[in-house]
Amino acid sequence: MSIPLFLLWLLLNGRATVEVVLIGAGVTALLIAFMARFTGWPLRRERELLRLYPLFLLYLLNLLLETVKAAATVLLVALTPSMHPEPVLVEFHSGLPREYQNVILANSITLTPGTITVFQEGDRFLVHALRKEYAQGLNRSSFVLLLRKFP
Repeated sequence: MSIPLFLLWLLLNGRATVEVVLIGAGVTALLIAFMARFTGWPLRRERELLRLYPLFLLYLLNLLLETVKAAATVLLVALTPSMHPEPVLVEFHSGLPREYQNVILANSITLTPGTITVFQEGDRFLVHALRKEYAQGLNRSSFVLLLRKFP
């Protein structure tokens, strides 16, 4: 929570001077202490989340790259008269053990142009794809590989 709170502070200030950064760090520390004292937010959890930020940023970068690649492919289908959409529903199991991992995967699939998660329960997915090749290998995609690294 400390990084999002600090980034929110910078965003609301609109500038990043030494004074704003130092005050923001202090306000963020006070908010984290308040949360630990009155809401039961464990500081141990804060350290765990800080360790995950590089992996989270890597996942966001991967999502951005996959979205751009998929958008280019869908654009090619839309602009090439010989390439017709051949919609297909594909069912697969992600093999991810935790619910939050599967929910992130379902949302990532839906955010990627040309695919929509129609149904997700546990690690079972039903995905609608614009073309059959868009849905092949979803259980071995870069999304799944990165999500397996999350605790």
